[in-house]
Amino acid sequence: MTARERYLATLSFRPTDKPFLQAVGGWAETAERWRAEGWDGTPLRLLFNTDVILGTGVYYGPTPPFEYQVLEEDDKTRVYVNHEGIVMREFKDYHGNSSMPQFVRFPVQEAEDFERLCNRRLQSPLADRVPENWDDRVRSFADRTDPLMNFADRWGGFFGPLRNLMGVENLCIAFYDQPRLVERMMDQRVEAIMAITEPLLEQVEIDTFGFWEDMAFKTASLLGPELFSRYMVPRYARVTEWLRSKGVKHVGVDSDGNVDELIPLWLEAGLDLIWPFEVAAGMDVVAVRKQYGRGLSMLGGIDKRAVAIGGQAMRDEVDRVMPVVEEGGYIPELDHSAPPDISWDNMCRYMEYLNLRLGRG
Repeated sequence: MTARERYLATLSFRPTDKPFLQAVGGWAETAERWRAEGWDGTPLRLLFNTDVILGTGVYYGPTPPFEYQVLEEDDKTRVYVNHEGIVMREFKDYHGNSSMPQFVRFPVQEAEDFERLCNRRLQSPLADRVPENWDDRVRSFADRTDPLMNFADRWGGFFGPLRNLMGVENLCIAFYDQPRLVERMMDQRVEAIMAITEPLLEQVEIDTFGFWEDMAFKTASLLGPELFSRYMVPRYARVTEWLRSKGVKHVGVDSDGNVDELIPLWLEAGLDLIWPFEVAAGMDVVAVRKQYGRGLSMLGGIDKRAVAIGGQAMRDEVDRVMPVVEEGGYIPELDHSAPPDISWDNMCRYMEYLNLRLGRG
């Protein structure tokens, strides 16, 4: 089977020649560590003989982007406007993903702020949102043997993008104090997702559309099921029904944290794939499979902390998810990109053992 055939069969619980497997990369700091420990930069898929999920590279956020502008700085920190219009304070020696910035101000406080931003930056056509080599990419997609996901990272969803516009605390309060603004922003995301994706689908056949939310913490969702059901489920359903009418086979969502209470609502809204199942937040692909059976496909779920420890802890963690692999509908991989506490040696041993347990050689 080609990787694309293998991927589609896996998500549909059909037999495959071997389990689909991709190698998850790491943070910028992780790559630096791996290079210092012997990695020569060869793509992981070639080193470990794995599959890959391609991405379209289409951007769903503010276009044109906000201009980078430094507002103030001192000896240690810098306050600036980022490409999404968020005013952030970072350490001058901030590097990659190793620390969180301070979010000073978000671009939307009132309805007028959103309308201004929407008119200027959220209604740009597909042509302004594709990579520079788009025509070449389209031609390569037509002959591909790998699966293709159109992942609307950070701006494809109904909580995550609004979080980018207002901030988590302001957004959560707005559900009570500014419900019309919340609905207006969500409806704009519905229209934008379809307006950007429709001409894309005229050029490219995608296998999966991916929403992005990151709307949960260690123990629960940042938005309760009642509000999620009222505000988000109908809008998800509208988009998922439209995507499937256009031939998109699978629709999924990426959210860190504990999303146990949201899974049945995503399923109700027509989604059929969820990732990354963060183990540190209590997510367990074995338990989720027992609860939802073949109603849900999954990706992720291997505890990155166990891989960082290595040895028997790593092997036990891989063994733990093998029954779900055997049932189908599940692609085993780290429950997030690899942090820099995973050594290159432990990454190699993890991929070797995972390949061995999957019967991939």
